[in-house]
Amino acid sequence: MSDTSEDDQEISFLVKFLGRVEVVRPDGLQILEEAVQSLKTQDKYSSEKAAKKSKVHLFLSLSGVDILENKTKFMLYSCPLPTISFCAVLPSSPKVFGFVVQHPAADTHHCYLFQSKKFSHVLVSVVGDAFRASKKQESNRGGRDLIVEALRHKNKMLQRENAELKKKLQDRLND
Repeated sequence: MSDTSEDDQEISFLVKFLGRVEVVRPDGLQILEEAVQSLKTQDKYSSEKAAKKSKVHLFLSLSGVDILENKTKFMLYSCPLPTISFCAVLPSSPKVFGFVVQHPAADTHHCYLFQSKKFSHVLVSVVGDAFRASKKQESNRGGRDLIVEALRHKNKMLQRENAELKKKLQDRLND
């Protein structure tokens, strides 16, 4: 967790991002199974070489789930908690977990799939806890714009990273 302020609490996990698939329903283990099969089919018939699945950082906070590329820290996706309708570990493959998110502008849902050797069950539990805490906090404070909160959070994180990089650059220039 970064700061001690209650609004800024976050937890981060390094996981393998398997992909994102549009799905027809907002919930259910069957949706996860279908999404995994869809990804396997895409890989099988892809004309390109099967790329190694990328490692990403999942940042979980009361604002939502942010997915950042591991090396560049480029934000791939940001999923506000109220848009998440389902989260579970795949029973047939306990290292694989995913969650379903409603697209903010369209009436579609996407399933985000990940793999973690040790933390699949923990992550699903943490997402559920964050969702419940977010709902409780939202009712206590009259609701907040979660997208604005997510952007504020990312801005703080990027400012910290920028300061660290400036310091490293200055140290190298002084050598």
